[in-house]
Amino acid sequence: MKIGALKEIFEGENRVAMTPDSAQQLVKLGHTCCIETGAGAKAGFSDARYAAVGVEVLPSAAAVAEAADVLVKVRGPELSEVGLLRSGQTLISFFWPAQNAELLEAARERGATVVAMDMVPRISRAQKMDALSSMANIAGYRAVIEAGNNFGRFFTGQVTAAGKVPPAKVLIVGAGVAGLAAIGTSTSLGAITLAFDVRPEVAEQIESMGAEFVYLDFAEQAQDGAATGGYAAPSSPEFREAQLKKFRELAPEIDIVITTALIPGRPAPKLWTEDMVAMMKPGSVIVDLAAERGGNCDLTVPDQKIVTDNGVTIVGYTDFPSRMAAQSSTLYSTNIRHMLTDLTPKKDGVIVHNMEDDVIRGATAVHEGAITYPPPPPKIAAIAAAKPKEKAKELTPEEKRAQEIAAFKAQTRNQFTLLGVGGALLLLVGLVAPASFMQHFIVFVLAVFVGFQVIWNVSHSLHTPLMAITNAISSIIILGALMQIGSGSWLVILLAALSVFMAGINIFGGFLVTRRMLAMFQKS
Repeated sequence: MKIGALKEIFEGENRVAMTPDSAQQLVKLGHTCCIETGAGAKAGFSDARYAAVGVEVLPSAAAVAEAADVLVKVRGPELSEVGLLRSGQTLISFFWPAQNAELLEAARERGATVVAMDMVPRISRAQKMDALSSMANIAGYRAVIEAGNNFGRFFTGQVTAAGKVPPAKVLIVGAGVAGLAAIGTSTSLGAITLAFDVRPEVAEQIESMGAEFVYLDFAEQAQDGAATGGYAAPSSPEFREAQLKKFRELAPEIDIVITTALIPGRPAPKLWTEDMVAMMKPGSVIVDLAAERGGNCDLTVPDQKIVTDNGVTIVGYTDFPSRMAAQSSTLYSTNIRHMLTDLTPKKDGVIVHNMEDDVIRGATAVHEGAITYPPPPPKIAAIAAAKPKEKAKELTPEEKRAQEIAAFKAQTRNQFTLLGVGGALLLLVGLVAPASFMQHFIVFVLAVFVGFQVIWNVSHSLHTPLMAITNAISSIIILGALMQIGSGSWLVILLAALSVFMAGINIFGGFLVTRRMLAMFQKS
């Protein structure tokens, strides 16, 4: 089949749904490709580059729609673009079916199939097609760069001959894909980074990236975000108030705020209120990645950058991925290519729209003259992230003392028990064994007891568990040999002396090697 890429008509959109590289990969699936002239120009892909890899360059969107069996684009279609579709044709793009009932109905009337890239289910197998994550990753990175451009100061702290420069303090609200990308960029630039999310399972990810997780003293923060497919769920009014209270405490000391919080199918929650903006220092910056859905900040104006009366810059751009068009187009076209790979199971250029497949069914909004949105839940549930382990409670001095006393009593009881059992065994052996055997047996028992106690009380930093056991065995040999050296038999004396010599090499050599190993890890 022929795959056709349309030029984006949305004002300011620079991305393209097909790159020369992705077109070459589609050819390997048995397809042919065409593209509207100039479609990739703003992303840095000229018509000549497409033609060089065998892509047919057509003069208009109508020509592409007429020639292609599958149309691919980035932004959701306008009504005029839906009018180009014909029965049996497939459109693959962002679509946002929950907000575009009119477009859904228009596509149904045309008899076309619509695959919405924003509806790809978040399961492991579909990660390669997750265009939302691809674009969010770029948006999170670009948000930090945009914040730095408007901040006018260093991110990292510096000590110079001219004075000390403190590091910037950055707060990331929402730790989804965009939030984690922003955290990674912010920490790599040297800023003190704090991050908040209502899903506690992301705390470990945040801290592993060098940021500090902002905890709320509120039970509801223990909700499991995996229940909503990895997204945050709406919070109760009580939790929201606790959340806003925490943000008000942080607002005066934060230099940069990046908000990324979105709930599928809902307007963006208001998390950074007007009074918080008023508390911030002049020169501070807010970058609102949720601006397209109304914004997380009360004062956000979509597609604009404003400066408040107290000197706070609020960036409400909605085109962050488009501002990095080449990178965004490369990632998005790869997502499209993977979707077409699943739609072409035999790699013979024939599209098979398998509605039993979780990924294909989940992303399909219109098919065979029927609106199929919303899709049923996927048969394969998203894997929930492991919840972070609760931090151990700090013990008071009294509790520590009580634990030490309890441990000492338990150790004493164990020792008395062992001595009692050992004494009983010795008495039993003494009743039945000859005197000559008992002399050697007592030496053996004493050597075992003393050798074990001596070696096991050495600091654990001086030997590994394996070395501790071998040293304990060697100490038993030495003690037993020393007690046997006084024996009258020359053979016993010789064997005992050899035992002392060889076991001594093992003990002292072992500790010498251990100390040399520890020295390798010590700072010079």
